[in-house]
Amino acid sequence: MTTARLQKILSQWGIASRRRAEQLILAGRVRVNGKVATLGQTAEPTTDQIEVDGRLITIQSRPEPVYLLLNKPVGIVSTCFDPQGRPTVLELLPPQLRECEGIHPVGRLDINSSGALLLTNDGDLTFGLTHPSHSIRKTYLVWVRGQTSNAVLNAWRSGIDLDGKYTLPAQVVAVENLDNLTLLKIVLTEGRNRQIRRVATQLGHPVVDLHRTSIGDISIDGDSPLSIGSYRHLRLVELQSLQSGVK
Repeated sequence: MTTARLQKILSQWGIASRRRAEQLILAGRVRVNGKVATLGQTAEPTTDQIEVDGRLITIQSRPEPVYLLLNKPVGIVSTCFDPQGRPTVLELLPPQLRECEGIHPVGRLDINSSGALLLTNDGDLTFGLTHPSHSIRKTYLVWVRGQTSNAVLNAWRSGIDLDGKYTLPAQVVAVENLDNLTLLKIVLTEGRNRQIRRVATQLGHPVVDLHRTSIGDISIDGDSPLSIGSYRHLRLVELQSLQSGVK
């Protein structure tokens, strides 16, 4: 094996996502050959001694890869640890999965949103799925306040200026009207911070409820729908579709 950046090695070995690995390195919790590592440092995994929190990491200790689909409830944060003490998505898993080394959510759903969320200890897959250069389709059902006009929907489809940068074109369809509410089906190929909520507010139709139904071709609905708060392992064909989408 040739040399590689430490965060990539830790990611490939399932120790942490690349972002989390960078945080570990910056916090001084990673050592190479007895010396505290620096961000951007490279290593040769087969010859260099790499330690995380004083524990030697070896290829033999690499955990089996885990790929899960979770139907996240409202009120749960999409992190491994929350400094405010709020419940995290890992707490929805049984102990044997919760304690699986390096498992983490892929991207985020904010605490007030629900639906499809991937969890894995495959840092390379996480890096690919969250990298801006890859366009993984995500589908949402969103209740907003008011009755949306064609002008509003067309503006949303074309792109809205958020912080000086326009959102990418999106698929936005009004599915149902109820009193002073509209149910929208929204398909995005980008994931900027709280994007749907911010666009909806800017267009005068604040979000009342946001639920993600699918990531790529992987859905919490279908033949075996996932109840809220439950999870399942990805099927091989689903995993292959994700992997092919980030190559």
